[in-house]
Amino acid sequence: MDQTNDKPLVNRVANSGLITINLEEFFPKEELVSFDLKDYLFMELILKEKDFRAALKEHNWEQYQGKNLAVFCSADAIIPVWAYMLVAASATPFANSIFQGDENTFYQVAFQKALADFDAAQYEGKRLIIKGCSNKPVPPSAYVELTMKLQPVAQSIMYGEPCSTVPVFKRPRVVKK
Repeated sequence: MDQTNDKPLVNRVANSGLITINLEEFFPKEELVSFDLKDYLFMELILKEKDFRAALKEHNWEQYQGKNLAVFCSADAIIPVWAYMLVAASATPFANSIFQGDENTFYQVAFQKALADFDAAQYEGKRLIIKGCSNKPVPPSAYVELTMKLQPVAQSIMYGEPCSTVPVFKRPRVVKK
């Protein structure tokens, strides 16, 4: 039996009053590249100053033009602080920013900085969804930071997509006496 429904389709998600916040919008715009000091260690243990300085002079720093540079060492070696300073001094004329740490830590700090200026007041009393699926490596710390900023003002916070959410926070209803 074929029944035709004359009622128009209604987008209940669009009419729900839910606001989606996408953390990808806070993702750094410039490309991130890594500079691993491991490649400059003697036997992956020791950094020889003379050899390191010579290698830095030969390095193509222009490849970092306008990019974010994460400087770290993936080997289990003791790296003197001056080594990071020498890389920073060489890369400064080219790189957009220079960060001492690995890529994951760079993104954690970048999101923390971006969310520091986030105005949560605009979401006063709103029902929010923090978008879950991401095409970029949004760190879990960004979700934590955003939740902490929104919880004092939001009516509710959910995680995921409008069609499938996980409740995170709901403000209790105030019972008037």
